[in-house]
Amino acid sequence: MQTTTLDSPITQPTSNTHFRMMAFFMKARDMFKPRRNIVEEAHILRGDRVLDYGCGAGSYIPDVSSRVGKTGKVYALDAHPLSIKRIRSMTTSQRMANVETIHSDCKTGLPAESIDIILLYDVFHLLTDSESVLRELHRILKSNGNLSFSDHHLSHNDIVAGVTRSGLFSLCRQDRHTYCFVKSETP
Repeated sequence: MQTTTLDSPITQPTSNTHFRMMAFFMKARDMFKPRRNIVEEAHILRGDRVLDYGCGAGSYIPDVSSRVGKTGKVYALDAHPLSIKRIRSMTTSQRMANVETIHSDCKTGLPAESIDIILLYDVFHLLTDSESVLRELHRILKSNGNLSFSDHHLSHNDIVAGVTRSGLFSLCRQDRHTYCFVKSETP
């Protein structure tokens, strides 16, 4: 398993204690509310290349890895070193050879137009420079790709305005758990 480390000052990682508490609560949450119901709305297909931006404790990684299969690829990006360590441990123990970690808080290091689906779940409200992140996501998303978005900390209006304000993305649909945004032509 490969880890790429990139530097960019968009967010400051939380403390290790805070990360561990968050990971514990997410694990408990996932037992009662499986993440697969949310991931289903992203319409991930076998062979897709998926970026889980702000992957945190990795709640979505096992299901996404299974969905893309051996011919697909999952990139798990997070700014917190413990997140990267946790994902690496998880993917090794569960033999998920199609997952690669990226230690960064903005730049992905991925080629332009190389990603089919981006998962941006429960991280947008934490970004100090969301415009830089959206520009990077726009750059790497294929022209027919989707940005699957969920952030229970934000209202509907804040979500739509926050993602579409720059003109990089437009709302495609709102599902039960997520919003689907498509890539706009570069403004």
